[in-house]
Amino acid sequence: MTHVVTESCIRCKYTDCVDVCPVDCFREGPNMLVIDPDECIDCAVCIPECPVNAIYAEEDVPPNQVAFINLNVELAKKAGWKSITKRKAALPDADEWKDVTDKIGELQR
Repeated sequence: MTHVVTESCIRCKYTDCVDVCPVDCFREGPNMLVIDPDECIDCAVCIPECPVNAIYAEEDVPPNQVAFINLNVELAKKAGWKSITKRKAALPDADEWKDVTDKIGELQR
């Protein structure tokens, strides 16, 4: 099993989770983070760090977010989605987007 970053991360990209990850499994895209399932060791330390509750254990992903399991796999391998190992500032308008739902159309690949 692995952990999955879901829709809440889109247009926010808080990186609190990156600081606690012991295996550097996060990948950074233009406006979202994903978890590389080949690197994740299922330790769960990232879950409580996410200020928008975007990270779930794979078996706990809400039914309306299941597509993000495959999306994390796909985007973690995508060229340009590089490993992120240090916390950085969230996107400038993250606070405006953190409570918005149905953001999949905002995802920049």
